[in-house]
Amino acid sequence: MSVYEVVFSPTGGVRRASGIFMKSFSAQSRFVDLTDAHLDFSAFSFGEEDVCVVSVPSYGGRVPAVAVSRLRQMRGNGARAILLSVYGNRAYDDTFAELEDVLTQSGFQCAAGVAAIAEHSIMRQFAAGRPDEQDEKELAGFAVRIRAHLDAGKASKGPDFPGNRPYREYGGVPMKPRAGKACVQCGLCAQKCPVGAIPSESPSKTDAERCISCMRCIAICPNKARSVSKMLLEAGSMKLKKACQERKSNELFL
Repeated sequence: MSVYEVVFSPTGGVRRASGIFMKSFSAQSRFVDLTDAHLDFSAFSFGEEDVCVVSVPSYGGRVPAVAVSRLRQMRGNGARAILLSVYGNRAYDDTFAELEDVLTQSGFQCAAGVAAIAEHSIMRQFAAGRPDEQDEKELAGFAVRIRAHLDAGKASKGPDFPGNRPYREYGGVPMKPRAGKACVQCGLCAQKCPVGAIPSESPSKTDAERCISCMRCIAICPNKARSVSKMLLEAGSMKLKKACQERKSNELFL
């Protein structure tokens, strides 16, 4: 059996939650970066003995469209999938339902799932510092339980994942990062953008139509030269304040 950690994590929160889970789930695994626009995802073909831990963020209660596209190129061939939906303390809405459908259509068996909290990628005051020590204990415990479940051969039929079909509509967010005067056009943001929204020949610009507001360019800029509108950021924070003020719990679906 080979274990794969398949992750879409533009700013690192999903990767951190997934990494905590993986540490207790398997001593060895292979990493597949769904944000890498240069990978040939159609080359990934798994087998019935393989396990893929697929970790994605919840964008407006949905799986990011680019992650959906790349997962659909993979061939599961009966491999078991563990679904990790990571969200910024608001809600995951239909993320599990959509991820389950995408993986099933690609030939995976959806065996278990985890909803995990991580610091919000845009309004970082929500779920700040999470996953924290309490989260680490919970995610590690979930990993042990799921591994035992799989090893006992009890994963022929997966759990009933939450979510609605049709999925909720998601039209993106209006906050698109822009470069300021501190930009030295090093090109790192263009190189690492998951959707190619920053032109390599002019990295101070952003293609607003392509941009998915994942905030990776802000997170990795060595000069802190990229940012979003403070006015829109404040408006978004006010909109989410009520929904995000109470601490949400991690959840296991087995």
